[in-house]
Amino acid sequence: MNKLFFVRRICPMDMLGKKQFQIGEKYYFEDLGIRNAIRSFRVTDIGQVLENVVCHHLLVCGYTLCIGRDRDKEVDFVAERNGEKLYVQVAYSVMDSKIHEREFGNLLAIPDNYPKIVVTMDELEGGLSGY
Repeated sequence: MNKLFFVRRICPMDMLGKKQFQIGEKYYFEDLGIRNAIRSFRVTDIGQVLENVVCHHLLVCGYTLCIGRDRDKEVDFVAERNGEKLYVQVAYSVMDSKIHEREFGNLLAIPDNYPKIVVTMDELEGGLSGY
């Protein structure tokens, strides 16, 4: 039997101890049209909308998701499928140096070799200096 959800809850997990937390979860809409009907769209919401789209795409691709936490650092999605992991950060823009450091730095601090991806609306060319 298929279940129908309007909103999906993604729980946080301690990335080092692999313990799942029951508080601090995030909620994502299954349909952004419903989101925009409930809460009218504002330009300042574009980062949240982008994160919602990435969440939905990963779920459609068959990943199970959690939010990665390690002390004061957070990774938007720790995606798992068939025993493989994928770490994903989502940011509307990483042009600001503080945001750039946070998004890339949180991923680079993870001590394993699974793929790590930053999804952004920025057009980036070439390699990232310092990384």
